[in-house]
Amino acid sequence: MGLESSKWAIIFLVCWLYKNVSCNSVEQKIYVELNNTVPCVRLLNATHQIGCQSSISGDTGVIHVLESEADLEWPLSKGPNPPYMVLLESSLFTRSIMMKMKNESNRVAGVAVVVPNTSPPEFSPHTTCPNENTGVYSDNYGPNLAHCNTTVWNPRGNGLSYEEFDFPVFSLKEDNETEFIKQCYLDHNRAVNGSAPQYPLCAMQLFSHMHAVTNTPTCMRRNDINFSINPEMVCDPLGDYNVWGSIRPYNDTVFGHKENESVVIAAARLDSRAFFWEVSTGAEGSVSGFVTLLAAAQALREVTHAAPPTRNILFAFFQGETFDYIGSSRMVYDMENGKFVIDLDNIHSVLEIGQVAVHSGTNLFLHSDPVSRRNNTVNDEVKNLVNNLQSSTAGLGFLLVEPNVSQPLPPSSLQRFLRAQPIPGIVLADHESAFNNRYYESFYDNAANLNLTYPSDLSPEEQLEFVTDTAKSLTDVATVVARALYKQAGGDESLVNTIKADPKIVTQMLYGFLVSSNNSWFQAVMAPELKNILKPSPPEYYVGVAMSSTPTRLVQYLLANLTGAATNLTQSQCQKPDELPNESRQMYSYLWVQGIVPPNSTERDSFCVRASVRLTKAVSPAFELGEYASKDYSTWTESRWKFIKARIFLVASRDLEMLTLGVGVAVLFTSLLVTYFISTKADVLFSSTREPASAAY
Repeated sequence: MGLESSKWAIIFLVCWLYKNVSCNSVEQKIYVELNNTVPCVRLLNATHQIGCQSSISGDTGVIHVLESEADLEWPLSKGPNPPYMVLLESSLFTRSIMMKMKNESNRVAGVAVVVPNTSPPEFSPHTTCPNENTGVYSDNYGPNLAHCNTTVWNPRGNGLSYEEFDFPVFSLKEDNETEFIKQCYLDHNRAVNGSAPQYPLCAMQLFSHMHAVTNTPTCMRRNDINFSINPEMVCDPLGDYNVWGSIRPYNDTVFGHKENESVVIAAARLDSRAFFWEVSTGAEGSVSGFVTLLAAAQALREVTHAAPPTRNILFAFFQGETFDYIGSSRMVYDMENGKFVIDLDNIHSVLEIGQVAVHSGTNLFLHSDPVSRRNNTVNDEVKNLVNNLQSSTAGLGFLLVEPNVSQPLPPSSLQRFLRAQPIPGIVLADHESAFNNRYYESFYDNAANLNLTYPSDLSPEEQLEFVTDTAKSLTDVATVVARALYKQAGGDESLVNTIKADPKIVTQMLYGFLVSSNNSWFQAVMAPELKNILKPSPPEYYVGVAMSSTPTRLVQYLLANLTGAATNLTQSQCQKPDELPNESRQMYSYLWVQGIVPPNSTERDSFCVRASVRLTKAVSPAFELGEYASKDYSTWTESRWKFIKARIFLVASRDLEMLTLGVGVAVLFTSLLVTYFISTKADVLFSSTREPASAAY
């Protein structure tokens, strides 16, 4: 075989081995990666930091499954193999246990919380007085009402979401991975009769190192002084977009006060949060409110076109309200500074839809601000709004009542408007004082919290159409809201009883926002380029730092479809409507949506929607002004990180590790000596004597 043939044979052999021989890396043989994990991350504000993080190389500890609070003695003092990675069930995820581990963090490497498929009796990691420092009540405004002095709104709150932990905390789903971890613990780590387990031990490693430290002014300053060619940011402001629309359009290039214009604002919040990053479902905390408002907006479409009220109605959906009212404070700031289509003087009154899905009886409650009502003009308009709401419940099986005692407004966007000037307003909620929501700002505030259940024999498409009891209840609330808004805006009283919300639309929204966003109705109302945001699960309602999140886009397109009009414009015309004589992008937004798939067809009937629906920034004015230590606006930022990872493996004893290291070092030095010897004697070891071709004697 010639040289060329040999080369081709070698190439063929290498290719065959590459294609047919598979092998696992050493890392894959040692580690088992955990895929269904969600971390607690670090957040910062003007004064401090909260949340969790690991060291830069990850934190490793021997796994200990906590069975009771008394069992903490093993990882915190008795256990001979610290630090420990504590695995606990959600029932043990309490402030008492977490603070004990925090105080002994030198023996705790991290915590993994198993989140079950069922909910505990109650759990709220938020504070007892949400947003207490950025609402309207302070030493200068209703000081006796500030800091929840008269009403504790969230008495179940344990404040865990606002603590700082120097070790990583991850959540695990109750699935096969969790069972594997528990079995690994039972096989290797469980102490028998109080005796120490024998090596090898089952260990876990968690990676969640955060780049930002101290507070928002520090991390934003570090962002500004980075001189590298590829600057690496360490934190980002929390923020998104507010969604708003109005029954009569506004020119979105003309800002400031509108003469002879009076506007009724109907508001709801879009966001929620939980202890762990991006697992917030906010069913009662946010979804119940904005679904009700969307349904009310749809119920008003026909009547406001047929008989427009004298006042305009503006629907506002605020992002970032959980974190010191980011969205509402930004809209108020824009109104004050001539950066919005109306200003505060144009506002006639405000109706905000709060938590409305968990009734403790047959009543809903109308909350108002007792301080601003000392002004007779404000008080008269509040009374008028209360009357319009109460008179709209006829035949609907529930009543709207004012709380029996004088108390402040619950945490609400209305408070940010009142900080600017006295404005008549009502917050509609299902609680008279303390929240009925047992899972406020937690991952348990999900569909189950609203009793959103479906018969087991229904397909996903049938579930989408199935009108649940929750949907019926919220439909009635939406009907009342729509009627009251029409009356408050000066509409034709004779048409009020014709206004009714659609239970089918409400049940479809509840399914899409709390069960699966990837359903046929959401697909039909979304743009083709946004179809990938639809998932077979509910959206996450944490505001985050990625502008234009899934909930924002969904509400934008739903509001446009529910209040706007389908046009005959082609896709190219929809993208450039200003080229047409009777269309104007300044007055309307134009959205190309996928449409439904007709029977006996595979192609969607796409079309263009014209609507007076807009997005405006929901980023705190503190970052616009560069006032990172502001006491007037939200200063929340989220730390950046490189990667999040969790894995388990078997760890050898310290003695065996040292022995292995010693043997490795010995082999290294032996190989160096051998190499040195061979190198110095190479001329002797590798020399060869050649016989001469011919010799003469």
